[in-house]
Amino acid sequence: MTTDVDPIATDPAAPTQSAQLRALLFTDLCDSVALVERVGDAAAVELFQQHDRLVLGLQQRWNGQLIDRSDGLFLLFERPVDALGFALAYQQGLRELGEQSSIELCVRAGLHVGEVIVWKNAADAVALGAKQVEVEGLAKPMAARLMQLARPGQLLVSATAESMVRRSAARMSDGPQALQWTSCGRWRFKGVAQPMEVFAVQAPGMPRTRRPRQSDKATRDIPLWRRPLAIVAQAALALSLLIGGWFLTRSPPVIAFAERDWVVLADVHNTTGETIFDDSMRQALLVGLEQSKYINVLAQGKVSESLEMARVPVDSPLSMALAVDVANREGARAVLLPSVVPRAGGYEVRIELVDPTTSKVVQRYAARADVLDDSVAAVGTVVEEVREGLGESMKGLSESVPLPLASTRNLRALRAYALAEKALAQRRFDEAMQLYRAAIELDPEFALAYTSIARLYARVANRAEARVYLEKAMGLQSRLPHRERLYLRGWQAELEAAGWPLESWRVLASMYPDSFAGLSNASWYLLQENRFKEAEPLARAASVPQDHLRSWPMVLLARIQLAMNQPEAALQTLKQVAILQHNDIDDTQVDVLIALRRYPEAESLLERLGSGQDDLNRLMIMRAHLLLAADRGDCSQVVTAVSGNSHQMALADYQVQQELMHATGSVLCSSGSARQLGALGDQLTGLLRDRDHPNLRDRTLQLLGVVYLAQRDGQRELASRLLRDNMRVLQAQRSPVTRRWLAVTQAMEKLQQGQADQALRLLSPLMDGSEPYQAHVVMLHAHRMLNDAPAVKVQQDWLANHRGVAIAEVPAMQLWQALNVHDAATWSAPAQVAGAP
Repeated sequence: MTTDVDPIATDPAAPTQSAQLRALLFTDLCDSVALVERVGDAAAVELFQQHDRLVLGLQQRWNGQLIDRSDGLFLLFERPVDALGFALAYQQGLRELGEQSSIELCVRAGLHVGEVIVWKNAADAVALGAKQVEVEGLAKPMAARLMQLARPGQLLVSATAESMVRRSAARMSDGPQALQWTSCGRWRFKGVAQPMEVFAVQAPGMPRTRRPRQSDKATRDIPLWRRPLAIVAQAALALSLLIGGWFLTRSPPVIAFAERDWVVLADVHNTTGETIFDDSMRQALLVGLEQSKYINVLAQGKVSESLEMARVPVDSPLSMALAVDVANREGARAVLLPSVVPRAGGYEVRIELVDPTTSKVVQRYAARADVLDDSVAAVGTVVEEVREGLGESMKGLSESVPLPLASTRNLRALRAYALAEKALAQRRFDEAMQLYRAAIELDPEFALAYTSIARLYARVANRAEARVYLEKAMGLQSRLPHRERLYLRGWQAELEAAGWPLESWRVLASMYPDSFAGLSNASWYLLQENRFKEAEPLARAASVPQDHLRSWPMVLLARIQLAMNQPEAALQTLKQVAILQHNDIDDTQVDVLIALRRYPEAESLLERLGSGQDDLNRLMIMRAHLLLAADRGDCSQVVTAVSGNSHQMALADYQVQQELMHATGSVLCSSGSARQLGALGDQLTGLLRDRDHPNLRDRTLQLLGVVYLAQRDGQRELASRLLRDNMRVLQAQRSPVTRRWLAVTQAMEKLQQGQADQALRLLSPLMDGSEPYQAHVVMLHAHRMLNDAPAVKVQQDWLANHRGVAIAEVPAMQLWQALNVHDAATWSAPAQVAGAP
């Protein structure tokens, strides 16, 4: 459709015009500021650019003239039906744009028809910031008040516009019968003498909205008999009857349930005799309940842990008595007792709500399924009733994906999925994989099953296959609960070769504060960035008793405490981890003991760790031995640490890491040229050619480790060549850790060229508290070259006072730990001003 040019907007000869009848549309993008805060500036810019392209396309399609914009739009239309078409298409376009980004986007809008005066501002006024076109007239505030009256997602139309649009809506492609018109009653607008009837118009497929909400600028025009004084008189007459009726018909006492409280879900009591309901019903209930931001379900792992502490077999059926016992022990506010019973040729799904403090059923909910395939929908209905009964708002309920869509309508597929989840919890990975695949064969659009396969592949370190199934799940995002979509986005960023998933995990943690995966993963990436103060509250939030996997965030918390020079607190945290893991040793304990210089205890723990059961453990033990030797300043032990592990690693990335530790030992002790740095650099250069490899991010850090070691070893030409040959891939990384280390190596290169000022200019922007420990080492060398004794002393003091950071840095499997502690001892001595590295 071509765009008709409005002569009002283009005729410079006439600064003013006579009144024109126009359709006025005001819109407002809801919660736009919170949206920017949630997704971050960069993502918001990209999102708003897509938004602007959407608006431009719709303007051209519906002949709209954009007058003004900020968080919303103000447009004029010659034909009211075009204004309506724009508004409906804009609502739908925003909804689709939000689904693509897993973000809820909604707009409120008001449409009115009336006379306005339109004129163009002078060119000099426009040059000073004025709008090109001005619009005035009573119709303008009327349309704006309508928009302000609308709830999020609601399009309100004045009676004037409705009478015109409804007649001509037949010309729209969907036809008038496709639109739903609802009268919202008569409203009085501030400053307007006469009340006006307001209509809500809704396209098919758009979510339902409630009646507009009154404000100081718009109030309902209520008949006399419905006004407050009349209502009080009528209420007084009925009050005694209501009080008596309440005592006779009141509901059972409800549980004192607050937002984010916990519930225990007991096992399903199946009296149908049909095994298809075994496991599948409980899984459906979990999917439905876990969509809630209001209710938290105690994880099965935590239930098992609680049973184990009570000396009850963990595979015991979770009856009402056991569920109540677990709830009281873990502080859960409610127990849900689900059951499936035969009912008149069909089935009935029930949930009984139990108060664990009294063990009494306080409420019952039920829904009927006439045939087997309706069972999942029946579960969804009961879950909604439970959530509403515990106090969840209608808004929270409306944000959930219908259960048959969020999981599957196929009960057999759901049972296979439930059995796979059980197998996964018991670390039977092959069995779990076969069951997930069976679920997909039964329902090829079972998005949760694709997500679980991707997660399983990532768990067994097959990141390439994980990405394949992740992409399949991403193609079915509309069939995923909102929390799973956010979780999926986190894993997508995890597996993206050049990506950095921190913001995705932070969004999950902020939207679902009891999503321990979001909290733990966000804390881990903040720890990698040396943003310890930001990482600490997230690690603590994930270390609560309700998280049965809390030992991992507790280890992160211990490392954060170490970085903040609190080694004794870190040791106490790790002692709690040891109890949870039945006295298993974590290599972080060795690091903390080294930080405390309790070397004999560190050696004793290393002896208990042995030589490692797999390649990853062997590398971590080798790293701990190297750290211990470097902190003691014992070169004979350094040589022993790096030469004692000659095991051939299976993975190329592990081989590189092993060689990097050998090279570090050589550089620390000046035992000849570092081992095979040139060959190692060439090997990594070859590996980095695979720009789509899931391990690309780690490989860039390994390469920068080779570069820095070569610089420290005096192999300047090798270091410069490796930087030059790999600069494109290094600069393409979104990882802030990679960017900071690239700046450190570039600063060292400038320093070794005698350009100390240039080195300092490269390093200064890094100094925000998250810089690598070695950035201060290079800065110290730069100030020494410039004979700046006070600045050298500042850097020496920093290195001496941040011993915790030196040991706690985790990037690239703690690659720089040994160098850090060596330099902490070397450069904390009294300043020596002259010289260069």
